[in-house]
Amino acid sequence: MTDQEKINENLQRQIDAQTSRIDNVLTKVDTIIGEMRDRDNQRAAEIIELRQKQEADMKEIRLSIDGMGKHVRNLSVATIIGVATIAITVIYSILSR
Repeated sequence: MTDQEKINENLQRQIDAQTSRIDNVLTKVDTIIGEMRDRDNQRAAEIIELRQKQEADMKEIRLSIDGMGKHVRNLSVATIIGVATIAITVIYSILSR
């Protein structure tokens, strides 16, 4: 075997070793990217779930506020009727003297 053949064989071994290392690194990178995609998909699913819960809560709050608005309106009408009754009673008592 000549010196040149030994050098070529040595270089070929080094190239094979580097190729093997590169393949290992690429495999690890692919694995990491896959894990990152899985985590992103999981987060997206969690965000969708939280938004749905938030929308349901907001709907419940709106219904509650609507109910309170009706109650306040009824109390306002009752108060106006009460004040009017008091005013009519005072005016009647003043005029009846």
